[in-house]
Amino acid sequence: MRKYAVIGTGNMGGALARALRKKLPGENVILFNRTAEKAQRLADELGCVCAPSAAEAARSADYILLGVKPYMMQGVVDGIKDVLRPGHILVTMAPGITMEDVRRMAEGDYPVIRIMPNTPVSIGAGMTLYAQDHFTQGEILDTFLGDLSASGRFCLLPEHLMDAGSAVSGCGPAFADLFLEALADGGVACGLPRAQAYELAAQMLVGAAGLALEGKHPGILKDQVCSPGGTTIQGVRALERGGLRSAVMEAVIAAYEKSIGK
Repeated sequence: MRKYAVIGTGNMGGALARALRKKLPGENVILFNRTAEKAQRLADELGCVCAPSAAEAARSADYILLGVKPYMMQGVVDGIKDVLRPGHILVTMAPGITMEDVRRMAEGDYPVIRIMPNTPVSIGAGMTLYAQDHFTQGEILDTFLGDLSASGRFCLLPEHLMDAGSAVSGCGPAFADLFLEALADGGVACGLPRAQAYELAAQMLVGAAGLALEGKHPGILKDQVCSPGGTTIQGVRALERGGLRSAVMEAVIAAYEKSIGK
């Protein structure tokens, strides 16, 4: 049975390790982090294997998840190059680093899968963007997506759109959390207890998103709530006056431009 090395067990790496563990036995998920205690805590929690080095994690794995930041990628790949062999599949989740960049760093024509997950993968409700090329089509990719299926949904994008997609789904949880917090604050201002205000706002966002995922246009869903002369349309009017749509668009564009280095 295939094995996975997860190199870098921060928020994303750790979340993906949890998803993999739901599909694979513990001995097939090998963890390494430059702070050894962090990897060991996660290994103890999940019943996984903790490796003493990135090279040792990669040596016995089939898929190698590189869960590190862009500025660390070259150093991490340099550390595992000597143990890479035909059959290794590299998985990158670093913004701005292409599949060809990883192959160049590894100095070989290894299959590379590029993914951009988001934080809700940790509860099985994530959106993971992925790009493929001729090295990773077919069984290599199907197996990988199947092993990560407990993380949530997947979306195939051309690689040149990965940064744009990540500005929506990868950065979006932070934007949504700001909106959720603001909704709760409004409820508190109207007299709701804080805990109930958060619960109402959070469950409302879950339900509204669920309706959108059924294929219903958000504009139509909005219209269905806005009765003529009612309370909701007055709230929408206040949001429009405050420039909500423009602010959200500017947030996505700012995140995208940072990702591509503008």
